[in-house]
Amino acid sequence: MLNIVIIDDHELVRTGFRLILGQQADIRIVGEAGDGDAGLALLRSLKPEVALVDVHMPEVSGIQLTGRARQLKLSTRIIIVSMVGEAPLPRRLLEAGASGYLTKDCTAAELLRAVRQVADGRRYLAPEIAESMALSALGTSRASPFESLSSRELEVALLLARGQPMHRIAARLSLSPKTVATYKYRVFEKLEIDNAVTLAHLAHVHGLLDAPATA
Repeated sequence: MLNIVIIDDHELVRTGFRLILGQQADIRIVGEAGDGDAGLALLRSLKPEVALVDVHMPEVSGIQLTGRARQLKLSTRIIIVSMVGEAPLPRRLLEAGASGYLTKDCTAAELLRAVRQVADGRRYLAPEIAESMALSALGTSRASPFESLSSRELEVALLLARGQPMHRIAARLSLSPKTVATYKYRVFEKLEIDNAVTLAHLAHVHGLLDAPATA
């Protein structure tokens, strides 16, 4: 029996996953969470084989959760499920320790295939994501400016793009405000921008936000 935890801040998404996975004789949903903090607590207490994790969640993002799970050496294999399909984000999450990456428009059959494959110790990438990453690596597609960012810079960039103030980013990432300011400077320099509004627009255009940031 495969024990699964679902971590997503959208109740309808959790419900959809539960309906699909709950019909399978070899799969059991043992917990759900609507944010990264609660989700990480479930991983530590329940130790499920697989967790389905959204990227963009309040407080603790899917990127942070994946990194923390790796630091804690948790046995749970993480599959990221997101609206975001562009190459930079899947690549960073795989580097952080994710075992799979799906987009939320995947079919039920693909979701089940991914869960079983990852539970079996293999990685799973949605075909369109694997193709995007391969083309990006070969330089045969238009490069995203976010490719130039490190994993930490990308994380700071996404938080800034979603309107998070500097002090909250510092607290969330356990960094000093000065360090966050340094990352912000590097992000703006690499992306050749000078404000967070432009950053949010750029992130949305390149598919790194589920929706445009609002004031």
